[in-house]
Amino acid sequence: MDKGVTWTSSSTTVATIVASTGVATGVAVGDTDITATVGTVSGKTRLSVKAGYQQIAAGGAHAVALKADGTLWAWGENRFGQLGDGSLVDRLTPVLIGTAKNWTQVAAGEAHTLAIRSDGTLWAWGSNLNGQLGDGTQTDRATPVKIGTATNWVAVAAGARHSLGIQKDGTLWAWGRNFEGQLGDGKDADLLVPTKIGTDKDWILAVAGAYHTVARKTSGRIFVWGSNEFGQLGLDNKGANVRTPTPMDTTTWLAMAAGERHTLALRSDGTLFSWGDNGSGQLGTPGGSRIFAAPVDDSMDWVAIAAGNRHSLAVKKDGSLWAWGDNVLGQLGDGTTASQRATPTRIGDATDWLRIRAGAEASYSIRTDGTLWSWGRNHKGQLGLGDLITRRAPERVA
Repeated sequence: MDKGVTWTSSSTTVATIVASTGVATGVAVGDTDITATVGTVSGKTRLSVKAGYQQIAAGGAHAVALKADGTLWAWGENRFGQLGDGSLVDRLTPVLIGTAKNWTQVAAGEAHTLAIRSDGTLWAWGSNLNGQLGDGTQTDRATPVKIGTATNWVAVAAGARHSLGIQKDGTLWAWGRNFEGQLGDGKDADLLVPTKIGTDKDWILAVAGAYHTVARKTSGRIFVWGSNEFGQLGLDNKGANVRTPTPMDTTTWLAMAAGERHTLALRSDGTLFSWGDNGSGQLGTPGGSRIFAAPVDDSMDWVAIAAGNRHSLAVKKDGSLWAWGDNVLGQLGDGTTASQRATPTRIGDATDWLRIRAGAEASYSIRTDGTLWSWGRNHKGQLGLGDLITRRAPERVA
C-alpha cells in the first residue's frame, strides 16, 4: 500500500474502512463510496455490500435461494414459471423474485417452488399439473400465489410433483400428485389443496423424494410412505406402494434427505445411514440396492446431508464436504470425470461448508461466510454462473 494514502467510506453504516490500509468491512446491505486521498488528489469507487445467503433449495433444473435480508432469488429453468419472476424465460444468474423481504423458508420440486413468509403464509408457483401448488387449480403460475388463508405454516417440502407442509400445531399437510401414495392419505387421487394427513400433532420435519415421503415426529421416529420400488422406504415390502405414514423402525433420528429413489438419515449420535437404490453408488456403500437402513461408514461426526437424483452430499462436524454416487455430470464436485463414487469422497480441503442441497444432477452449498457455491449439470443455467457450462468442482455464485 502506498504511503500517505487515506481511505474513507461515505456511509459507515454500510461499510467501515481502515483509513491507513483501505481494508473495508461490510456492516449492512447497501452502497457506499470509498475514497482514496493523497494530499489534494483523490479518487473514489462505489462499494456494494450484498446480503449473504441463508438457505438454498434445489429443484429439477432450477434453484431458489433466500438471503439474509429476507429477499428471494431464483435461476435456472423457467419453463413452467418455477422461478417466479413473472416470465417463462430461463435465467443464468440469480434474479430477485418480487419485492417482499420477509421470506423465511423455501423448497423446490421438479418444476415448482414453495415458500413461507414471516407472517406464516404459504406461497407457491411453477408447474401445477398435479395440483402441487395447492391453489385448488391445475394452472401453472409464474409469480408467487398465496395458498389458502392459514398463517401458521412453519415448514414445507417439495417432491417431484407433490408438496408437504407442517403447521405450528404440529399437523402435517400434503397436496399434489398421489399416484404412488406419496401424500399419505390412504388414497391414490391427486389433491389440489393442502389436506391434513391423519390427526397427529407431533410432526416436526418432512422431506420429499421424487415419489416418496419421509417425515419425523418430535420423538425422533421416522415415518415413510409412497413408492418403495427400490426399497427407498426402508420397509420389507420392496416394490409396493405404501399409502399411509408407516414407522420405519424404532431408531431415534435427527435429520433425513430423500433422493429420487434413495434415502439418507442422520442418527442423533452423528452416524449416517442410507437405503434404497444404489445403482450409481448413491448409498455410499458397495453393493446393490438395500431395503433396510445401514451405516455408510463408521464415522460419528456427520452433521448435514442432501440427496439428489442419484448422488449424495454430506458435511462433517469439522466443516468438510463429502460426496458420493453418480458423477457423470460433475455433481460430486471432486474435479474428476469419474462416472461414480461408491463411498464418500472428500471435496477439496475447505472446512467452512455449512448447508448443502442437491438438485437432480447439480449440487449447492452455503459456506459459513454466507457465500453460495454450485457445481454439476448446468444445461438450463441451474448453477447460476452466467453460462450453460457444466462444473466439476464448486464455483462461487455471484
